[in-house]
Amino acid sequence: MSELKVSSTRSGRRWILVGLVVAGLVVLLWWFWPTIISKLQGGGASAGASSDSLNAPPGRPRFGGAGESTPVRVATVQRGRFDVFNKALGTVTPLKTVNVRSRVAGEIVELRFQEGQKVNAGDLLAVVDPRSYKIALNQARGTLMQNRALLKNSELDLQRYQTLYDEDSVARQILDTQRADVNQYKGLIATNEAAVEDAQLNLEYTQIKAPIDGRLGLRQLDLGNIVTANDTTTIVVITQTQPITIAFTLPEADLVPVLTRFRKGEKLLVQAWDRSDRQQLAEGVLQSLDNQIDLTTGTLKLKAQFDNQDELLLPNQFVNVRLRVETMADALLVPSAAVQYGTRGTFVYVVNDRNTAELRVLELGPTNGVQTVVKNGLVQGEKVVLEGTDRLRDGAKVEVVGADGEVLNVPVKENAPAAGAEGRSAGERPAGNRAQHPARERPAQ
Repeated sequence: MSELKVSSTRSGRRWILVGLVVAGLVVLLWWFWPTIISKLQGGGASAGASSDSLNAPPGRPRFGGAGESTPVRVATVQRGRFDVFNKALGTVTPLKTVNVRSRVAGEIVELRFQEGQKVNAGDLLAVVDPRSYKIALNQARGTLMQNRALLKNSELDLQRYQTLYDEDSVARQILDTQRADVNQYKGLIATNEAAVEDAQLNLEYTQIKAPIDGRLGLRQLDLGNIVTANDTTTIVVITQTQPITIAFTLPEADLVPVLTRFRKGEKLLVQAWDRSDRQQLAEGVLQSLDNQIDLTTGTLKLKAQFDNQDELLLPNQFVNVRLRVETMADALLVPSAAVQYGTRGTFVYVVNDRNTAELRVLELGPTNGVQTVVKNGLVQGEKVVLEGTDRLRDGAKVEVVGADGEVLNVPVKENAPAAGAEGRSAGERPAGNRAQHPARERPAQ
């Protein structure tokens, strides 16, 4: 019995050891399986092929190997006009905003406007019940007529007393008293005339008119509401939208060219773009500058004015502002998408006459996101790689293609042998290149 137990124990340990070995082999096979597959698929590739080409997934073309051309799209370096803009975030600010309120008390009996309507100064907007103010005007006029009659009678009495005084028939005191009565009536009439004008003014105030040109907002009081003089609740708001201004700020480091040209009286162009910076809303000119820099932000406030003919600018709207500070008439321009950034700085790949990519370090100027000014490193007419730079290296062979994937003919010098193709003519491409281009790769049948 003891021998059977020892034998079964040894057998169990053996099976455990075998299981551990098998598990280890499975783990190793799983770990190195991609390398094995890539070596099996790329066994015919030259030893100089890049690791990216060797590790490419099955069925995906590999570029950059010896004798292979990398398909790229190119753009030509050109000269042209380039506008230098300073960009900022601005807020649309109306020149005038009026809260229309009633200046007299009463019931609103008429509303003569539509919400959102464009109005001119003097247009009738609403009418407050005018009946009580007509009555007050008539009362003031009656009082004035009465006192004018009293004044006339007092003046006649004054003339009589003056005649009697000249004849030494009345005392001087009576004459002076009558003259004082005449002056008193004159003062009373002046007061009555002011009361008539006040009543007339209140009657005019029952017709509420637009004080400025502009566009109306939403109605805030309806027909039949009772209003009071200078009520806090407005009837409607009028905002002047043509012209309109945009307030924005610029950092003090960008102010020298702006101040220099503005002080000379030049009209600096200002563009207003939407929040996504894709659509231009309006175009205007710089109108004014603030007189001090904000200490907390180190910026200066500026204001530009726009005609706003299309009324795409609305008060309190946030927009992207572009202030043109300089125009370069003959700048060397390259597409911004061609510019690359690396340890060497900014560079592009230039396709030379040998159909190879040449890395060129650049000195750049201002950019607008689409084009970039090149100060040094390129000449007009050179072709820079626009698409396909991720697979390029300095000296790599390239194949220029168009937007539809068609290969474009790039002249090659007759005396220049093709790189990596011994005994092959300069203009001949490797036979495998046509199948390597993804745009011309045919799907499996």
